Amino acid sequence: MAESDSTDFDLLWYLENLSDKEFQSFKKYLARKILDFKLPQFPLIQMTKEELANVLPISYEGQYIWNMLFSIFSMMRKEDLCRKIIGRRNRNQEACKAVMRRKFMLQWESHTFGKFHYKFFRDVSSDVFYILQLAYDSTSYYSANNLNVFLMGERASGKTMVINLAVLRWIKGEMWQNMISYVVHLTSHEINQMTNSSLAELIAKDWPDGQAPIADILSDPKKLLFILEDLDNIRFELNVNESALCSNSTQKVPIPVLLVSLLKRKMAPGCWFLISSRPTRGNNVKSFLKEVDCCTTLQLSKEKREIYFNSFFKDRQRASAALQLVHEDEILVGLCRVAILCWITCTVLKRQMDKGRDFQLCCQTPTDLHAHFLADALTSEAGLTANQYHLGLLKRLCLLAAGGLFLSTLNFSGEDLRCVGFTEADVSVLQAANILLPSSTHKDRYKFIHLNVQEFCTAIAFLMAVPNYLIPSGSREYKEKREQYSDFNQVFTFIFGLLNANRRKILETSFGYQLPMVDSFKWYSVGYMKYLDRDPEKLTHHMPLFYCLYENREEEFVKTIVDALMEVTVYLRSDKDMMVSLYCLDYCCHLRTLKLSVQHIFQNKEPLIRPTARLSYVSTASGFEDLLKALARNRSLTYLSINCTSISLNMFSLLHDILHEPTCQISHLSLMKCDLRASECEEIASLLISGGSLRKLTLSSNPLRSDGMNILCDALLHPNCTLISLVLVFCCLTENCCSALGRVLLFSPTLRQLDLCVNRLKNYGVLHVTFPLLFPTCQLEELHLSGCFFSSDICQYIAIVIATNEKLRSLEIGSNKIEDAGMQLLCGGLRHPNCMLVNIGLEECMLTSACCRSLASVLTTNKTLERLNLLQNHLGNDGVAKLLESLISPDCVLKVVGLPLTGLNTQTQQLLMTVKERKPSLTFLSETWSLKEGREIGVTPASQPGSIIPNSNLDYMFFKFPRMSAAMRTSNTASRQPL
Repeated sequence: MAESDSTDFDLLWYLENLSDKEFQSFKKYLARKILDFKLPQFPLIQMTKEELANVLPISYEGQYIWNMLFSIFSMMRKEDLCRKIIGRRNRNQEACKAVMRRKFMLQWESHTFGKFHYKFFRDVSSDVFYILQLAYDSTSYYSANNLNVFLMGERASGKTMVINLAVLRWIKGEMWQNMISYVVHLTSHEINQMTNSSLAELIAKDWPDGQAPIADILSDPKKLLFILEDLDNIRFELNVNESALCSNSTQKVPIPVLLVSLLKRKMAPGCWFLISSRPTRGNNVKSFLKEVDCCTTLQLSKEKREIYFNSFFKDRQRASAALQLVHEDEILVGLCRVAILCWITCTVLKRQMDKGRDFQLCCQTPTDLHAHFLADALTSEAGLTANQYHLGLLKRLCLLAAGGLFLSTLNFSGEDLRCVGFTEADVSVLQAANILLPSSTHKDRYKFIHLNVQEFCTAIAFLMAVPNYLIPSGSREYKEKREQYSDFNQVFTFIFGLLNANRRKILETSFGYQLPMVDSFKWYSVGYMKYLDRDPEKLTHHMPLFYCLYENREEEFVKTIVDALMEVTVYLRSDKDMMVSLYCLDYCCHLRTLKLSVQHIFQNKEPLIRPTARLSYVSTASGFEDLLKALARNRSLTYLSINCTSISLNMFSLLHDILHEPTCQISHLSLMKCDLRASECEEIASLLISGGSLRKLTLSSNPLRSDGMNILCDALLHPNCTLISLVLVFCCLTENCCSALGRVLLFSPTLRQLDLCVNRLKNYGVLHVTFPLLFPTCQLEELHLSGCFFSSDICQYIAIVIATNEKLRSLEIGSNKIEDAGMQLLCGGLRHPNCMLVNIGLEECMLTSACCRSLASVLTTNKTLERLNLLQNHLGNDGVAKLLESLISPDCVLKVVGLPLTGLNTQTQQLLMTVKERKPSLTFLSETWSLKEGREIGVTPASQPGSIIPNSNLDYMFFKFPRMSAAMRTSNTASRQPL
């Protein structure tokens, strides 16, 4: 930036103000300072003033030069030169404020809701400003070295507003006085346009002609604040290697390297950061959120909503009535947590009150609110001509909205607006109505006031059957993360809302236009639900559908849609989910099975479990004790899964009471991945000996260890324990507990199934577990020992068990070092006439073709074996061919087989085809991991807390949204004429 005094940064001018004697002293001081600053040295003694003035700028960065000069002039008592540097720095600090003032001109002051929002945020954000004030005060308890302050909030929660207000307060001297001298403001949109840059260039981007006083800005990083908006929207992954980081502010580097160098304080050490982001699990946010950082979340709390409503209505009685309507519905509460949607809600309710309408009847859902908002905003003038004009305006608006969502475009250029038929006058009307506003992130672009309004217009576009339209901005190759749009759930929810005649009437009456696609969509929805009834696997969970039906609330239509549902799966994460589920389940008259996963504790809500619903599976991922109490009253519940959560002592006590209830029918309890240890095994043991209906217990993926297992073994031998099945996959067990386990197998009168997969039992442990199977008192029918680290050395003992135990039906011993030698021994047992095995798992056992002749003989002699798994073994073409030849034999009774079938030669492939032709009922197992097996050991994504909810995109449920069925297209051509 051009300075007021041309000598401000003229090194030679400063040096020429020194006498020859002073200059010699200056050079001595400078040599010491270079050492103090740990900078590269060069000979100074013989240099003239002109030479030194030329050499310094090419040897060191500006901030080091001027910091050294100021320090030396202070020591030399050159107060006039020190004052000149101080004066220059003060002028540059004011210049920075002027630059920020120009950049932070508040766009919303020109909008009708702007001044109200400004005042509201100024008043209610005082607590955030208090934190921001203390955070950058190095003497406060909030502060820390290299501090990052994170402002977290959902879309339109006010993050940008708070940052703008904070900077304006700094400019006015109301915040960060004597703490922050310079502010550098960065947005993700700006950063996404860059590839390489130096820190100096990044700082100068907002200064006139890119001329910023870099030396002064970087002279004291502890008074420098970087503001980084929308970290989650940055297109680069910021996982830069430490060795690539840069400390030179003038060196051009890739943008990710520059940002990480700043965030890790390799550059500008000691600077501060204020970072805004939406809540995300993205690596960019997680990587830089340190334990000492300050993080505050922005949303309108109940108290702030009351302030907002009272300020908006300026009438406490009206505000109270409007708040009551909102607080009676969790969906509306969710809307009003966002400031702009809260403004839309208040605007609509106030207009309905002013018109003397019963707003409690006409504003029950988001569809109602958005319909009234658009109708009131676009049809403020009376008369037929105005209606026709505004109908055309609505159609073009919906065309823009739908084209934007289909092509991931939320910020529209002037060309986009012209392409759908908007004139400058139209855009002015839409701006005045606060429907389209200038984008806060993209220069010279427009966006809808909120994404919800764009989604609502897209829903109208679908029911209008407007043609697909290519928005020019949609063809851009690069799209920012914030513009990537793929989840049309909210669009579908609005469509269902508009299927309700009363809600649709708001628009149709206002615009004098009937939405032509309503009947077709209703017909299609009912037909599709009947199709799903024939193939229930197409609909894996029902929350998106339930939200659509709750938005509709047309009783007969809802009944028709859910009438076919006999099995429902719902995932509850909030009060809102619970309310929606309760509404829809009341209409599920034929429901027989409810699969439920609860992820948060809900308070003051009626129990979800109704006496009329027959349940066979409930899965909860939280300590939802009220739900468990409700379960105790339900006599048809047979399977209770409480996976991936911490089980408290109160929860164990509650489980004990539930299982002890005479009416309790829970036969399977699953506690996978609950971090249960030996210390909790006494509580688990008490569940086992409480009697009742419990027959299966799953404890997989808990570090019980041998100490815990020994406690459980005592309970398993208790007379009251009636457990039939025990699953202990990956429980950190060793051979130290196998003696106790063997005793259980020897004497337990009830235990039939034991799964010990993925435990380090080794040969000694497996020997102790299998030895009891030689005795008639052992009742075991299924034993799973896959991945238990044993070798071929004990296969002779396992073979004896196979040959002598006529109760054993299933044996899983895959993923162990059995090898060909061990397999030969096992084949001897499998060929024995007393062998009654139906299933044996031998996947990944290091088998080769050398054992295949023995295996082939088993297939033609054993008359009980129906399932054999040999996947992930290197049997080779010859080995597989031998087995395939045996499979063809009429003596082979196998029904399911797993063979490594990749890489087979032509001859073996032909043999395989022959087997499939002659034995079409024979099933070949896939090489992929079985979902059922994955669930048993808790390794599927569904077992991870926070990721249990599947993708909720409704494409799979109805159809790809941008396309319509052929019948719908041909039947509505008349209504789809170009605008």
